[in-house]
Amino acid sequence: MSRVNLGKTAPELYKTVLELENLSVQKVKQAGLDLGFSHLLKLRASQINQCSFCVRMHTQDAIKAGESVDRIALISAWRESQYFSDKERAALVLIEEITLIAQQHFPDEAYAAAKEVLNDDEITAIEWIAIVINTWNRIAISSQYKVAP
Repeated sequence: MSRVNLGKTAPELYKTVLELENLSVQKVKQAGLDLGFSHLLKLRASQINQCSFCVRMHTQDAIKAGESVDRIALISAWRESQYFSDKERAALVLIEEITLIAQQHFPDEAYAAAKEVLNDDEITAIEWIAIVINTWNRIAISSQYKVAP
């Protein structure tokens, strides 16, 4: 079945989400977060949401930004690897908690643990990454963006 492509049927809303994306990237830069790692955060949320369009895109973007194949391959199993710093681990917890907010409602313990290693600017940037990528995932999934070789 063919679905409505939300980007084409409501381009003004799509452009607004794109503006939000651009503003979130500015926050990433202002917070001093690595752009490549920001794509890994987007990749992780997209994996959880099973958004194949965004998984492919952010894998490619992470490679272009200089992320290693090992870190990309291990992002879904980051807890079991030693490839991620304490700050990166805290960022991954935030991304996962916000992505799974309907299930767990973002526990105070997760936020408190992140606050121990991340400053307010970093938390702000990471949370906006989560909010924006979850929006993109929902647009791509509900519109059934095609992902073919």
